[in-house]
Amino acid sequence: MKRIVIFASGSGSNAENIIKYFQNNAHIAVTHVFSNKAQAPVLQRATNLNVSAFSFNRQAFSKTDDVLKVLQSFQPDLIVLAGFLWKFPEHILAAFPNKVINIHPALLPKHGGKGMYGMHVHQAVVAHKDTQTGITIHYVNEHYDEGATIFQATCPVSEIDTAETVAKKIHELEMTHFPKVLADLLDNQ
Repeated sequence: MKRIVIFASGSGSNAENIIKYFQNNAHIAVTHVFSNKAQAPVLQRATNLNVSAFSFNRQAFSKTDDVLKVLQSFQPDLIVLAGFLWKFPEHILAAFPNKVINIHPALLPKHGGKGMYGMHVHQAVVAHKDTQTGITIHYVNEHYDEGATIFQATCPVSEIDTAETVAKKIHELEMTHFPKVLADLLDNQ
C-alpha cells in the first residue's frame, strides 16, 4: 500500500478531493492530514472521511524534529502540499527527497514565490493581463515554487475575467488533475 500524507492550511477542498479519489483504491491511500492551524476546516474534513488529522506549531515543524519524527513513523510515499502556506523546512525535505509535492495556482515560473498564494496569484494574473493561466504541480525544494515541474494544465483568461472567475477556473483544474497526477507518480515509483 502506497501512503500519502497531506499538509494543508485552510478549508481543505483539495485535500478532501484527493482523499475521496483514493478511498476505494486498493494500492494507494491518504493516511494522514497535517495542518499548521489547529482550527483549520481541513482537519474536520479529514476526520469526517476517517483520515487521521493532526495540527502542529512552527516550533515543532521548523525548529525541532518533532514533525519529522512523526512523518518518518508513517513512512509516506508522497507528502502532498494542498494549500499549505508555510515554507517546508530543509531537514524534512532532506529526509524525503523527491517525495514532497506542491500544487501552485499559476503557470510557474510566473506568479510564484513568497506571498504568492490563493487570491494573490489570481489578482496578479488579472493585473498582468495574462491571456492564460493554470496550475503547476511540482516537487518542493528549499525555495518557494522553484522545484522541478511535474505537470501543468492551462485555461484561458479573458478580458472580462476577474480574480474570482480565474479562481473558479483554477479550482476546476485542481480538482480534475491533482489526484490523477499523484496516482501516476505513485504508480511509477
